[in-house]
Amino acid sequence: MPRRASRPITVTLGELHASVEARVKSGAYASASEVIRAALRALDREEATIGDWLRREIAESLADPRPNVPARAVFQSLRDHRFTQKKKAKRAKT
Repeated sequence: MPRRASRPITVTLGELHASVEARVKSGAYASASEVIRAALRALDREEATIGDWLRREIAESLADPRPNVPARAVFQSLRDHRFTQKKKAKRAKT
């Protein structure tokens, strides 16, 4: 008897079950397993795309010749900006 390449698993889909069933019923997929495999392949592609984007962003950031800004200064700038925005909003109400 041939041995399966993978073992069956049980997954609780909740409200996503209807989406899987609709895809099978439409004929786009032969089984729920095919839908799940396609979904996992799509997730793999999405995660790879995001990972590639993050690596590019990090490389670009590390190659940026501008001096680093200390986190303390960045957060102070954000607090100052927020304070200014609140003052403007308060003046606009009066």
